[in-house]
Amino acid sequence: MIQRSQAHLSSLPASKKIGLKILIAISCSHFLNDLIQSLIPAIYPLLKEGFQLSFTQIGLITLTFQISASLLQPLVGLYTDYRPQPYFLAWGMGCTLLGLLALAWVPSYGLLLLAVALVGSGSAVLHPESSRVARLASAGQYGLAQSIFQVGGNAGTAAGPLLAALIIIPAGRSSLAWFALVALAAIVLLWWIGGWYKQQQAKKRLERRAAHITGKTGQRSAVRPVVILLLLMFSKFFYTTSLHSYLTFYLMHKFQVPVQAAQLHLFVFLFGVAAGTLLGGPIGDRIGRKQVIWWSIFGTAPFALALPHATLFWTGPLTFTIGLLIASAFPAMVVYAQELFPGKVGMVSGLFFGLAFGLAGLGAAFFGRLADQMGIEAVYQLCAWLPLLGLTAVLLPDLRQHPDSK
Repeated sequence: MIQRSQAHLSSLPASKKIGLKILIAISCSHFLNDLIQSLIPAIYPLLKEGFQLSFTQIGLITLTFQISASLLQPLVGLYTDYRPQPYFLAWGMGCTLLGLLALAWVPSYGLLLLAVALVGSGSAVLHPESSRVARLASAGQYGLAQSIFQVGGNAGTAAGPLLAALIIIPAGRSSLAWFALVALAAIVLLWWIGGWYKQQQAKKRLERRAAHITGKTGQRSAVRPVVILLLLMFSKFFYTTSLHSYLTFYLMHKFQVPVQAAQLHLFVFLFGVAAGTLLGGPIGDRIGRKQVIWWSIFGTAPFALALPHATLFWTGPLTFTIGLLIASAFPAMVVYAQELFPGKVGMVSGLFFGLAFGLAGLGAAFFGRLADQMGIEAVYQLCAWLPLLGLTAVLLPDLRQHPDSK
């Protein structure tokens, strides 16, 4: 049944030429959006000192951001599946702009959480709608389009700590306000993309109606794959957030490196994440998304288990390799889920991006509490085992179209 849904999806009309200009534009807007978001964990050392925060409170900042994004994303995606809103993208970035300005000057921890929630709400709009735009411009190369879109976000996430080390750490928290110019540039770009999206609405409605014919069949067959994907998402994002949120503290504690040096190590990890994201989608188009998911998550396990025992010299290569491998799974997972539920691109994209944010937030809060109780090194001793859950990917059905199924 799943193969019939996949065959029908593959038969939908697509332009002969991939919309590279639109894909680059949506990737650039994703870069700008996630650059702003990545400034939040990058300035955790400043916030910890300025507000006298515990690791638990640091984890709650991440949880607030991730939950505000994760709860809204599937709702936005479900709504826009039926009522497309091309200019939602620009309005969402406006919300991010307000949160960024508030983050630069709020005087209390409570208002800090509110500012972070505003930034998360902007993200809730951008991810499902941008994923839809990427699919519209894909010309059938769904994995490649998803990777181009996602790598912009990963590159922005990697650039955030670097810019924080160069600008915000020396100048102080108020210098965050200068990044409002980044948000304004993103608003302009997203407004232009919204105009293109509006022109594609008629074609997109026809494709959605055609895909809906087989949508129920795919959904009845999708229970087991969805359960497995949820387990894999838990493994991937709980482990990733342990590095994203606490790697700087781990390096500062274990190796006594300064804040800026620790953030450069975080940049190395995030650069590996960006590279893995770019590779995961097109490789999935070629060899199958199940294979990418399997090798990505389970293949990370040896490196994750070695990390807590590595010297400072080997920490950089290990974290880069971990980022490269584990990040390649997500573009494949999103497209795999879209193929399970034809015609529900917005809802599926919002659900999986939202779940990614929610799991990352829960993981940050959990590991922050663990760090307060048992020490930061215990975090990496425990979470190193999470990638072994990648073994369950072998149970996913293969959605590739074979010649005998045509």
